[in-house]
Amino acid sequence: MTKHVDPVADPKTRTVRICRDRCPTCIFRPGNLMHLAPGRLTKLTAQAVANEGHIVCHDTLGTGAGSICAGYAVHPQGAERSLAMRLVRAGVLRAEFTGPAAASQAQPPGPRPAPEPAAGQPQIPEAMQQEPS
Repeated sequence: MTKHVDPVADPKTRTVRICRDRCPTCIFRPGNLMHLAPGRLTKLTAQAVANEGHIVCHDTLGTGAGSICAGYAVHPQGAERSLAMRLVRAGVLRAEFTGPAAASQAQPPGPRPAPEPAAGQPQIPEAMQQEPS
C-alpha cells in the first residue's frame, strides 16, 4: 500500500514544484544525515526511476505543497526518468522553484541562483531553471 504524499504538481497553474536547493538534511547529501537504513536511498531512487516518478523533499512533506527533492532533480537517472520533469522540459508544465520549508523561512523571498550540483552531478537543465515572468 502506498502512503499518501503531498503532490508536487498544481493542475490549476500547470506547475511542478522543484526545490531550488538541497535542504540541510537532504538524503542526497553525503553522510546519511537522515539516518536511512543501509541501501534505503538506493531503493528509493530505483523505485522512483522505475515508476517514472520522483522523490519528494522531506522538508516539504505535510505542507500540502510537496516539492521534488533538489538532490533527485539533479540525479542523472532521476532527472531523465521523472515524468513530471520531462513534462516541464517539453513545455507542457512549468517549473516553480521552491525552497524547503525550513530554508524558505530563513531566506528572504526573491530569485536565487540555481543550486550548485555536488561533484559529479549534472545541473538542473537550463530550460527548467526559467521562472515565469
